[in-house]
Amino acid sequence: SNEADARVYELLEQKFKLFDGVFGASDEVLGAIGSGVDVERRIAEIYRTCRTNTEIRLSFEQLQLDLSGEVNETMIRTRQMLLEHFDDEVHEKVRVGAARGADTRNRFERMLMRLSAAELGDAAEFEEGDGAFQLRHTPAPSLVDVALGRYELPRRSGEAHMYRVSHPLAQWVLATAAQRELAPARLRFDYAAYGSPITTLQALRGRNGVLSVRLLTIAALNEEEQHLVVAAVTDDGHPLPEDDAEKLLRLPAHELAPGLFAAEPSALAGDAESRKQDVLRGARARQLRYFEQEVLKLDAWADDLKLGIEQRIKDIDREIKEIRRSATISATLDEKLHWQKRQRELEGKRSQLRRELFAQQDEIEARRNVVIEELERQLTQQVSEKPLFTIEWELV
Repeated sequence: SNEADARVYELLEQKFKLFDGVFGASDEVLGAIGSGVDVERRIAEIYRTCRTNTEIRLSFEQLQLDLSGEVNETMIRTRQMLLEHFDDEVHEKVRVGAARGADTRNRFERMLMRLSAAELGDAAEFEEGDGAFQLRHTPAPSLVDVALGRYELPRRSGEAHMYRVSHPLAQWVLATAAQRELAPARLRFDYAAYGSPITTLQALRGRNGVLSVRLLTIAALNEEEQHLVVAAVTDDGHPLPEDDAEKLLRLPAHELAPGLFAAEPSALAGDAESRKQDVLRGARARQLRYFEQEVLKLDAWADDLKLGIEQRIKDIDREIKEIRRSATISATLDEKLHWQKRQRELEGKRSQLRRELFAQQDEIEARRNVVIEELERQLTQQVSEKPLFTIEWELV
């Protein structure tokens, strides 16, 4: 209801998009205007001197005019720097406008679209940017009920079908790709064709080596985890650090010649085993946290049971003390006998509760043993490993 407050909000949120900028926070706009005009001082001056809504409106319009050029120029420059000089992982962690959505699309969505392009073949025509395709005909008889037409991920137009992992067409793509047997091959990856910098791969341009992908399945806690273990080494046997092997597979590539080798070098096998153990350690750490949480819940349950009985015993002890005091000051024999009987009843109940506490402790211990044995059984890892493919690679 306050005109000045409303104008401040309009200036920051609607005009300068303070809460919806390149980074989705105030850093960019404040960085743009902070080194120029003292915005806080200017706004405070408007609050201090303006007395009518008209004065407030005109003053804020002038402030907006003074700042707009500098802010807009800096926002454009910041977006350009972001897209040109940062890895695509950084792009995914910041929010840019809808106009640059193709540059920051979730990498899993991009992976799904690229996999779909590979599996659907001539059944679909994909548009530049990996965000949409036209399904011309169904790729398999089992998909006869799948609608033809335009698919988008994410959907941007009302007439398009929404493409997502749970869609029957996407499920068919995933299942078909997962069942495909891939022979050894040699691939040439094109760094420049990717379009976004991946700084850790720049040093590998002109190098070659071997890469393998394995599917690691871990069954524990009545659940199943699946992990892709991607390992790669250069031709001189040095493993690619961290997740560079996975990054390499994001690049566009074409096949040079299939089946140039029959066995993996020992350096690649060692790197793959090291990455496998990292995955297993992560799974064990999650299982350990689960075990600790379950033990804590078991301890809390046991404490609740014991504390409940112990509290009842304390209440009876206080009541017995009161009864003894009442019996001491009783004036007649009948009153003393009444309090003595009541004391005897409570003492009997207290003895019963104490026996119940001991029995409860035995039951808790037995229950604990059963639960821990069950947890131990569930925590036993059943690990299986399946080679998916091995390639020779070169990066240009």
